[in-house]
Amino acid sequence: MWDPTAYLRYGDERSRPFHDLLARVPADRPRAVVDLGCGPGTLTATLADRWPGSRVTGLDSSPEMVHRAAALAAPVDFAVADVRDWRPGPDTDVVVSNAVLQWVPGHQDLLTRWARELPAGAVIAVQVPGNFDAPSHRALRAVAARPAWRDLLGPLLREAPVDDPVGYTHLLVAAGCAVDAWETTYVHLLPAPADGDHPVLTWMEGTALRPVRAALDAAGWSAFRTELGVRLAEAYPPREGQVYFPFRRVFFVARTGARAEENL
Repeated sequence: MWDPTAYLRYGDERSRPFHDLLARVPADRPRAVVDLGCGPGTLTATLADRWPGSRVTGLDSSPEMVHRAAALAAPVDFAVADVRDWRPGPDTDVVVSNAVLQWVPGHQDLLTRWARELPAGAVIAVQVPGNFDAPSHRALRAVAARPAWRDLLGPLLREAPVDDPVGYTHLLVAAGCAVDAWETTYVHLLPAPADGDHPVLTWMEGTALRPVRAALDAAGWSAFRTELGVRLAEAYPPREGQVYFPFRRVFFVARTGARAEENL
């Protein structure tokens, strides 16, 4: 279960990659725009602002997220749906997927299918976190590998669920797209109050720790959370009341039906 409140705890930091991604989308008047994995809908609503003449749809597998999104009263059609089942319509000109595909095993096959099924000139814009080798995720995997949790949590945590920019470029060029791909490391400065939880722990509770929390009972979760918090405090020591949290993200924007040598 997704918790919209936990996810939005660092809303400004989580929204910046979305806006950086959309800044590179070369679409003026798309007929239909789809946000796959819309979450609580706050960022999807900005798509309706950018393209007021377009039909904007936000889809998410979490009923809790879609319920939160529908309460925004934005000019967007929100619905519960699985990204793996989605098929583009003949007028879908822009597909956005922000920090979603890392949760989808085999999403490379989805990208290839979308590129082939979308109309010529459509745009696929994707951002995925590329921080799975960061100290935060190494600590998460190390705690999950402890005997108390190894059997239960081992299958839930993958070391490398996403490609690098070159991998995605190669994939989509082979599917007939022109591709603009890059990566950025953001250094988030997270407040670290002396009497509160470590901020990287609370950040991870909104995303990476969600399947762990769902798999453990209350006592197990409390023990796991405490041990992970100790490791995170060692990896990201507070300085002047804040933690420096580098976060790498991978971006790509692909235009369908274009020659590979074209630039976006």
